[in-house]
Amino acid sequence: MNKQKNVLIQGGRVIDPASGLDENADIALANGAVVAIKNIPADFQPEITIQADGCLVLPGLVDLAVRLREPGNEHARMLQSEMAAAMAGGVTSLVCQPDTDPVLDEPGLVEMLRFRAEKLQQARVYPLGALTRNLKGETLTEMVMLTDAGCVAFSQAEVMLGNTQVLQRAFQYATTFGYAVWLRPQDYFLGQGVAASGPLATRMGLSGVPVMAETIAMHTIFELMRATGARVHLCRISSAAGVALVRQAKLDGLKVTCDVSINSLHLTDTDIGYFDSRARLDPPLRQQRDRDALRAGLADGTIDALVSDHTPVDEDAKNLPFAESEPGATGLELLLSLAYKWHQDSGVDLMRTLAAVTTGPAQVLGAALGTRLGRTGRLQVGGLADVCVFDTQRSWTVQNDTLVSQGKHTPFSGYELPGRVRCTLVGGRVAYQTS
Repeated sequence: MNKQKNVLIQGGRVIDPASGLDENADIALANGAVVAIKNIPADFQPEITIQADGCLVLPGLVDLAVRLREPGNEHARMLQSEMAAAMAGGVTSLVCQPDTDPVLDEPGLVEMLRFRAEKLQQARVYPLGALTRNLKGETLTEMVMLTDAGCVAFSQAEVMLGNTQVLQRAFQYATTFGYAVWLRPQDYFLGQGVAASGPLATRMGLSGVPVMAETIAMHTIFELMRATGARVHLCRISSAAGVALVRQAKLDGLKVTCDVSINSLHLTDTDIGYFDSRARLDPPLRQQRDRDALRAGLADGTIDALVSDHTPVDEDAKNLPFAESEPGATGLELLLSLAYKWHQDSGVDLMRTLAAVTTGPAQVLGAALGTRLGRTGRLQVGGLADVCVFDTQRSWTVQNDTLVSQGKHTPFSGYELPGRVRCTLVGGRVAYQTS
């Protein structure tokens, strides 16, 4: 293991949404922790100095929706490439989905994934365990054993659970032990299409996924939450009606949080263009009114977190007719720049923007872990030295061949984006740096 060195980050604009800190200051890091902000001790001897003039110095990003494709693709070294992509995107903590091959439904698989990730000394990986065996929606997994192995919550990933009785039992089991359940709300029977229902899907002859596929699932989830007291995180909501339901559920006192993907925050169904498979996504891109409601919900805090929904898809699976192509897009390296673009386009306060990729998801993760916020997603003296240095003066054009991820497909290909990660530190170690 590399020896940790004393690091001094000089001249940056330090922003910590958790505490409201926003000022130009130096930061000193040592032994994996933040030892000082602004008032650097006179006897502090830095071994590495990072000049951050003109840059934002932020907590490392927390991403709640990442696919690492391992276990299952060890031969392709997917874990190494996707963790490197996280570092290039300033993401220091990530939650990985259970729909690997094999599925994360056995403690040994979870332990292996965590061991391999820790050896890389890059992003902190928090696995979701499968809610049901092999994600088939029939038999519940051994949640206690999976939690002991390192799972932070339980999910069906994109596999819709059609049996309401199984879902009720899952909520009861999870509530008994204080676990959280993470679900993407989509009705089993109505959610089989490839594009959002509407005039465009009809005109293009694409099978549609109506908004009620999301809202019917949400009504079911909320009724079961009321009956069982379960704590649920809704993953990647996509509609205006969904935002309204979450807002009301929170007012009703339900223990619900939710997130939205960068794709749904910026794009609409018209971005499918002429059957562009790069825009084949789950959930599907919806109409402008939905995008506007998602933006408003993220701005006012109804939506807790902004996620990359990072899904690396290979060439053979993506370069197919739209309806046959595998859904998903790479996103880790784009998350912060696209969040910053939302700030520029919408005028949303910068502090609120950055909270959506740091404090907000950290609070969701903290609730899932049953611990107080403080481990991730914030900069504080004595806290973790997970830091992202973001150069807002630089812009970059998204080009497939320059992405670190093995997933080279994104609907943002060719976009010019504002801001670029200059440096990422995890536990005080420089894990990524560019000139």
